[in-house]
Amino acid sequence: MIYISILISIIYLALIMAFIIGFEKVETVKNNDTVPKNRFSIVIPFRNEAHNLPGLLKSISIINYPSDLFEILLVNDDSQDYFNLIIEEFTNRNPSLNFQLLKNIRKTNSPKKDAINSAINLSNFEWIVTTDADCVVPVNWLKLFNQFIENENPVFISAPVKFSIQNSLLFHFQNLNFTSLMGSTLGGFGIGNPFMCNGANLCYHNETFFELKGFEGNANIASGDDIFLMEKMLRIYPKKVKLLKSEEAIVETNAENTWKLFINQQIRWASKSASYKSIFAKFVGIAVFSENLLVLVLGIYAMLFPQNWLYFILVFTLKIIVDFMLIAQTAVFLKNTKSLKYYLFVSFLYPFFIVYIGCLSLFKNYEWKGRSFKK
Repeated sequence: MIYISILISIIYLALIMAFIIGFEKVETVKNNDTVPKNRFSIVIPFRNEAHNLPGLLKSISIINYPSDLFEILLVNDDSQDYFNLIIEEFTNRNPSLNFQLLKNIRKTNSPKKDAINSAINLSNFEWIVTTDADCVVPVNWLKLFNQFIENENPVFISAPVKFSIQNSLLFHFQNLNFTSLMGSTLGGFGIGNPFMCNGANLCYHNETFFELKGFEGNANIASGDDIFLMEKMLRIYPKKVKLLKSEEAIVETNAENTWKLFINQQIRWASKSASYKSIFAKFVGIAVFSENLLVLVLGIYAMLFPQNWLYFILVFTLKIIVDFMLIAQTAVFLKNTKSLKYYLFVSFLYPFFIVYIGCLSLFKNYEWKGRSFKK
């Protein structure tokens, strides 16, 4: 038991320290006003997002990039709300923008992948940029992508995402969890092992998408329009999958507003991990689950045998120290530090949460955008 505990802890601590070092190794990109040259098709699938669309569309309308070099492709995935009124008002106010409202053509078990495919098939420009309807994009978003493309010659670009600030225990729990994921994402790129990305802020080459046959091979999995595509790109173009680490390229999204929605989201994210092709991604998942399970087991063991409290305290203390280093580092970059003061409290809940989600993801179905999906 002791030797297994030591091994799990050493592996976990080494992994998080690697992410911390990797995070710093990724160069931060500053806007240098590179001449706009590349053309972008912004693809946004949506379903019943009328309450979020005004914020997204307003942010797109003030993007600092020539309007003839980008188009906006909104893909309606069977929405039942008043989205038409929102879009009509937007197009009337912004007649100069190249805008298309498309209908999702369903072909697979993944509505979102179908929506992205529907848009890409009708896109006119060479670079696809994806975000979500509950997001707000930064004003220099496309300028940074253009600059990065000119300097780095990538085929796939992952960029950072953060939560819009709220004030509740649920938000701070989600925010700390999401910040750790974003830190791990950046750290993974920094150590040369990209294993995560977020579809709310991606850019990839249109021709390369078709060359690799898009989402073929994982269309049966409802989510994963981001990571599965990145894994495909990595297999063929390992040196051309890049991370754009820039404060001016951070997309903001909303946290879930109920525990039920949050848990459903986490089950959905965890469920797809079994289908990852990346051995490193699976290794990270196992290491994180094992460390959190170890903390729970040692805590229970210490309560049953109080003379063994030292093992629990040592493992838990080292864990929360390295976790905080990664989360704080990432929060400072994202300028999203408000939740850090809740870190210690959340740290006591987190092992229960990770083990709970990990177990549920093995067999529980989940809901997404009003639809049920089987494991």
